Amino acid sequence: MELKVIAYARNGHTDKFGIPRQSRDESPIITRIVFEPEYRIPEALRGIEGYSHLWLIWGFSRSFSSHTSSSTAWQEVLGDARSPQKSKISGDPNSLDWSPTVRPPRLGGNTRMGVFATRSPFRPNPLGLSSVRLLGIENGELIVSGADMLDGTPIYDIKPYLSFSDSHPDALNGFAEEHKDTRLEVDWNGKSLGLPLDIKSSITYILAQDPRPGYQDDPNREYKLDYAGYNVSFFVKNQIVFVKKIEKSQK
Repeated sequence: MELKVIAYARNGHTDKFGIPRQSRDESPIITRIVFEPEYRIPEALRGIEGYSHLWLIWGFSRSFSSHTSSSTAWQEVLGDARSPQKSKISGDPNSLDWSPTVRPPRLGGNTRMGVFATRSPFRPNPLGLSSVRLLGIENGELIVSGADMLDGTPIYDIKPYLSFSDSHPDALNGFAEEHKDTRLEVDWNGKSLGLPLDIKSSITYILAQDPRPGYQDDPNREYKLDYAGYNVSFFVKNQIVFVKKIEKSQK
């Protein structure tokens, strides 16, 4: 059965680098859920305003497929773990559609974990699941915060979050426990003058989560990310993010 795209996410994440690694309730980043004409029906949202949070089921629209098997990104994440198991869904026994193990960047990029023990996009079915806060409904669009997805991400389904069944306060977090509260201080160096407050708040949140790969810790290395039409250059030293330059995107 072919999945139908019911909506697309619209936000400032025009580049994969810098997208929060998980959906978090405290995120100031706003995302609009824009429905496709076929599903832009008011009755389909009847009662949804009674929920504070929603589940979004979506697709990794820019993850790598078997056609990019030579990509450096594939090599970094999958390493040499792609054989002997190969996905045969495509009919090609040498297909690299998925791997039984991946190397999570948060673990330094060298430690291997089972793909089903991670939230890596390199999966048999490239689907994501995010819990987001519903802020309101405007012109038939859902306004949510906390979404950890790229602008233009296809959404396949929306379901209400139920605190009495979906919340498990005593749940174990596996290897993710060690990094769940990673936060860095952000020093703007006076570079945020004239920047809209909502944009500054969102970029500060992104930088504080340390968007760098876990295996990179060079204080002299400059990183760049794009968000909401702004290019941000920064470096990290002694657990502090120093913003070096911010300017309007030329795209």
